[in-house]
Amino acid sequence: MRKILCVEPVIFIYIFASALTSPLVQQFIYRRLWEEEYNSTFVSDSNATYCEQNKSSPMYIKEKEVQEKASVFNMQLDLTGAVPSLIVAIVVVANGDRQGRKRSLVLPSMGALIANVCLTTISYFSFSLSVLFAVAFVTGLFGSIATFLGGGFAYIADVCHDEKQKTTRIAVVDLIFGVVSGLAGLSSGYFLRGIGFTWTFVTVSLLHVVNITYIIFFLEDTVGVSESQNQSPESCKELVRETFAGVYMLFKTSPYKKRILIIMLLFTFMTYFFTMFGGSSLFTLYELDEPLCWNEVYIGYGAAAFTSVSLTSFLGVFLLSKCLKDIYIVFIGILSYIGGMIMAAFAKTTLLMFLVRVPSLLCFMPIPVLRSMLSKVVLTGEQGAVFACIACLEVVTSTISISAFNILYAATVAWFSGFSFLLSAGFCLIPLAVLCWLLCTSWNGEDLALLVPEEVSSIESADS
Repeated sequence: MRKILCVEPVIFIYIFASALTSPLVQQFIYRRLWEEEYNSTFVSDSNATYCEQNKSSPMYIKEKEVQEKASVFNMQLDLTGAVPSLIVAIVVVANGDRQGRKRSLVLPSMGALIANVCLTTISYFSFSLSVLFAVAFVTGLFGSIATFLGGGFAYIADVCHDEKQKTTRIAVVDLIFGVVSGLAGLSSGYFLRGIGFTWTFVTVSLLHVVNITYIIFFLEDTVGVSESQNQSPESCKELVRETFAGVYMLFKTSPYKKRILIIMLLFTFMTYFFTMFGGSSLFTLYELDEPLCWNEVYIGYGAAAFTSVSLTSFLGVFLLSKCLKDIYIVFIGILSYIGGMIMAAFAKTTLLMFLVRVPSLLCFMPIPVLRSMLSKVVLTGEQGAVFACIACLEVVTSTISISAFNILYAATVAWFSGFSFLLSAGFCLIPLAVLCWLLCTSWNGEDLALLVPEEVSSIESADS
C-alpha cells in the first residue's frame, strides 16, 4: 500500500477531538461536583446557567464553593498525568530522529482513545469522579498533546527543506490548531445539549480510532529505522543513554553563543506559554461564574471566537515576516495578549467578554514564530532534540501554569475573579525583558543565527 507524507489530517482530527473534549470535561466536573456537594440537579436553560448574582444569597456562596472545588480538582487532575506524560514526551520525541515520528503521533492518540472510553463509562454509569485520577495517570503513560505536537512539528521540519518557508509552514499548523479548536469549541455546546456527555465522548472515541488507523496504515514516516536497530535490540541502559544523548549533545557541542541563544529562546517560549496557557485556561470557569453566567452554548461561542484570533495571528505571521524580523513579531504578539488579558479582567458583560478577542487578535503569533526561531538556530540533525525540548517544556509549563492559575483563581474568585488575568498580563513582562536583552546586547550582531539564518546553512555545509 502506497503511503503519503501528509500529517495535517492527523493534526486536524486529534486537535478537534481534544478541543471538543476539554470544555466538556470541565463542565462535567463542575456539574458532578454541584450534584455531589448539594444533592441537587444542576440547572441550565437556553439563556444562562443557574447562576446567582446576589452576594448575600446562600446560593451565591454555594456557587463560589463549587467554583473553588472545581478549580482545585482540575489542578489535581492535571498534576496526576503530568509526570508520566513529561517523561514520554521527551523520550519519544527525542528518539524520533532514529526511530521515526509516527510513534510520537500514534501513542498520544491511543492514550486519548483510552481516556474517552473511560469518560464514556464514568458518564454512563455515574462512577465517582475520583476514577478520573487513574484515567489521567494511565493516559499520561501514552504521552500527551505535547508529545503529539512535538512529533507533528518535527515531522513538518523533516519535510520542509526551505528554511525561508519554515516559519510559514509551522504557522499553518498552528493555524489548524486554532481554527479546529474554535470549531470544536463552537460545536461542543451543541453536542452536549443534543446528545449529552456520554454520546459526545463516544463520538470523540470514534474520531481517535479513525486517526490511529490513518497514522498506522496511510502515513509515511519521514525517518527510516536502521537495520542495526532491527537486528540487535539495545539494552535498557544503552537505550536510556541514547535517548537523552541528542538533547545532551545539543547543548554540549554547540558554540557558546549558540547555546546561550537556544536557552534564552527556550526560556522565552516557556514563560510566554506559561502565562498564555494558564490565563486562557480559566476562561470556562470565569464564564460560568457571575455576572456572565454563560451556558454551554455561550461557552462554545466563546471558544469559537478564538478561531478569528488564530486566523489573524496566521495572517500576521505571514505578512509581518515579509518586512519584520522574527523577534519583532514575537514582541507584537505578546503585547497583543497583554491587551486582551487586561480587558478580560474587567469584562462583566457578554458583549465585552466577546470583544476581549479584539485586542488579542495577534496573541498566537509568538508560539509558531518561537518554534521556527529555534528550528532555524539548530542543524538538521538536531531537529528532533530541539522539538523534544519544546515538547518537554510544554508539558511542564502547561501543567504548572494550570495548577498555579487554578489555585490563584480559587483563592481570589470571591473578591476579584479577574485578578488572575491581570497577573497573567504582568507575567508577560518576563519574556519581553528577555527579548529586549537579546536586542540590546551583542546577540543582535551578525553572529546571531536567528537574525541571519544563512549562518545555520553555512554551518551545515561546513559540517557536511
